[in-house]
Amino acid sequence: MAAEESCKRMLSEQVHARLHAAILHGGYVPGQALKPQQIAAAQGTSLAVVREALVRLVGDGLAERLPNRGFAVPECSDRRWQEITEARQTVEPAMLRMAVTRGDLEWEGRVRATHHLLSRTPVHTPDEDEFPSDAWSVAHHDFHHALLSGCGNPVLLEQFERLWTASELVRRWSTQRNPGRDVATEHRRLERAALARDADRAAEVLTAHLGLTAAALADEYPGPAPVTPEHTSRDHR
Repeated sequence: MAAEESCKRMLSEQVHARLHAAILHGGYVPGQALKPQQIAAAQGTSLAVVREALVRLVGDGLAERLPNRGFAVPECSDRRWQEITEARQTVEPAMLRMAVTRGDLEWEGRVRATHHLLSRTPVHTPDEDEFPSDAWSVAHHDFHHALLSGCGNPVLLEQFERLWTASELVRRWSTQRNPGRDVATEHRRLERAALARDADRAAEVLTAHLGLTAAALADEYPGPAPVTPEHTSRDHR
């Protein structure tokens, strides 16, 4: 019995990983139904395994339950995405303030290193032209995680990971719809403010950075975020 449950759990994790990647790579578009029977047939596994994987995707924020108890990829225009952004704008700037105050030299090193990698990683590659490349997406996550890791609170970092995954789909569609957005400059401002130990500015820049994705999805992209001039005299670089 234990071996059977272990096998089912492993299969569910495999199906979850495949669906997770397929949704983020555009294999399923926002609003598209995720039909358990079709997925089970395509994956060569049971309905129970697929349903367990879909429930995990709901927890990730990459699927939602429909009124008739089915599943679908969330609509990018859904109010839930705005709520996710509101949650991130509430939680993450507070975490960054803590990180700027508490972060040590090791934290500074992580921020510098991850930003360096992110700035050198192309957003798109020839074989991944429509959506951000996997390498850039990983580097993007690692930079944001490094910024907040200095807060020293694992509970808050777990919350960040959940909100990040939930917003990953909407961020990718936003990037696709607004190719002219200067994300590199936004990230450079974040790094500089954090390493300058300017908690107020760092929180301001991060809040604006997070808000641009939500605005883009509502067709309200305003261009570069309005932030105050950078305090270059406090930049330790």
